[in-house]
Amino acid sequence: MASSANPTRDDFAAMLDESLGGAADGGFEGRVVKGTITAIENDKAVIDVGLKSEGRVALREFAMPGQPHGLSVGDEVEVYVDRVENADGEAMLSRDRARREAAWDKLESEFGEGKRVDGVIFGRVKGGFTVDLDGAVAFLPGSQVDIRPVRDVQPLMDIPQPFQILKMDRRRGNIVVSRRAVLEETRAEQRTGLISGLAEGQIIDGVVKNITDYGAFVDLGGIDGLLHVTDMSYKRVNHPNEVINIGDTVKVQIIRINQETQRISLGMKQLESDPWEGVAAKYPVGAKLHGVVTNITEYGAFVELESGIEGLVHVSEMSWTKKNVHPGKIVSTSQEVDVIVLEVDSDKRRISLGLKQAAQNPWEQFADKHPVGSTVQGEVKNATEFGLFIGLDGDVDGMVHMSDIAWGISGEDALALHRKGEEVSAIVLDVDVEKERISLGMKQLEKGAPAVGSSGASTAGTTTSGLKKNDVVTVTILEVRDGGLEVQAGDDGATGFIKRSDLGRDRDEQRPDRFQVGQKLDAMVTGFDRSKKPNFSVKARQLHEEKEAVEQYGSSDAGASLGDILGAALKAKKD
Repeated sequence: MASSANPTRDDFAAMLDESLGGAADGGFEGRVVKGTITAIENDKAVIDVGLKSEGRVALREFAMPGQPHGLSVGDEVEVYVDRVENADGEAMLSRDRARREAAWDKLESEFGEGKRVDGVIFGRVKGGFTVDLDGAVAFLPGSQVDIRPVRDVQPLMDIPQPFQILKMDRRRGNIVVSRRAVLEETRAEQRTGLISGLAEGQIIDGVVKNITDYGAFVDLGGIDGLLHVTDMSYKRVNHPNEVINIGDTVKVQIIRINQETQRISLGMKQLESDPWEGVAAKYPVGAKLHGVVTNITEYGAFVELESGIEGLVHVSEMSWTKKNVHPGKIVSTSQEVDVIVLEVDSDKRRISLGLKQAAQNPWEQFADKHPVGSTVQGEVKNATEFGLFIGLDGDVDGMVHMSDIAWGISGEDALALHRKGEEVSAIVLDVDVEKERISLGMKQLEKGAPAVGSSGASTAGTTTSGLKKNDVVTVTILEVRDGGLEVQAGDDGATGFIKRSDLGRDRDEQRPDRFQVGQKLDAMVTGFDRSKKPNFSVKARQLHEEKEAVEQYGSSDAGASLGDILGAALKAKKD
């Protein structure tokens, strides 16, 4: 048994453990302990933590980036023991690890309570920046640096400032923070305070900060309001920069404050007198005005009558004669025009204007210049299935119905006689100003045609030869052909033709060789060819006379034969 004078191996172990403060069994390693600074050598502090040997810690671990360490000999500090002894026999100590462990404990508590934390941006990494939160390193995404994109972050680095922890995971060592959240919260608090000092209807000065297509943002002293383009002026404003520029100081009126969204709507035109007051009395219906075209759309053109007062000329009221064309082909922007007031709606702030009404109605003008019965010339603009459209003076068109093109031929044949672009003459038959229609006649100009009365209708329908369809005339044979006879009406009348099949009712009568040149016979006008020469028929005359005889004598001689009827008719004709 060993005596106290001769200690055993276990006694030495216990003594060593006591001198090392439990380090022999690993009690110090991985712990945060307190130590005393015994010396400051170059850029390191020598620290005694009660171990067999002292440790050295870099001075930079005791200060925030860019800040002095402020240490002196004798100061007590907390450090983290990595190893009790290294190869040089010194204790391996770390102030960063000690601060990190302490910081994580503190940050977890503050994160749970939703508190802000102080930190310093000290480095740049992919997608953002690194932040020192008093020992714990956090990630600051680029989108969370500021409310608006920041081009240069350098002025924000190495400066203690508040951050909001968005997410943290101690096991993985991840912390994500936001500077933007702090700024937005601060800004919201400031906005609430500023808005509480504003009221709707209040007039205030502001500075134009930004201009967009739809308006401008005005700084009212720490809070922005929107000045919409429609509230800048009573007159038309195509873009805000026509009225204001960035940096301008403007006087505005607060139109509306939305307490929930904290949005402020501003107006400038509200500070001016409303030009629409009394506009109905100022611009009565029917008044002729002078204005300037300010805008052209698909459906019409806007004309400014005075500053702030515009009226619309609908496309249907732009021209008497130009239909279905774009307004831009009739007027142009900045053009000065005369207009007539058609309608005024003060409540809706609308004025309907007429451009064509300021000029004389071309149909009225035509009627005054070319009364019914007068002769006009024009170009065939178009041919339709029912007539010809003729271009006339005053950029108006007149129509010749197919039945008024020529005497004695069908309307279809008459239409075929004319072509587009041809210059023709016609007589005015009728002018309907209200319906914008002009009726013309061409056949009424033919030689021998009856005069056109005030109603525009002719009294009869003859050709230049004086013949008309169904007339029975005496003709003289000029030539005998196999196909028929060439004949002439009267002594010096129109020449025409009798086809072989029209020489008589019976086949024996349809032989041209039984006729001689110079022989006279009665025939009926059955129509006209394209050259307006009459066509004659003996057969048609015979059938017509037979029909008349039956109608005249058939009713009183019931039971009489056709021969009896015809005989009676011939006898009556001789008598």
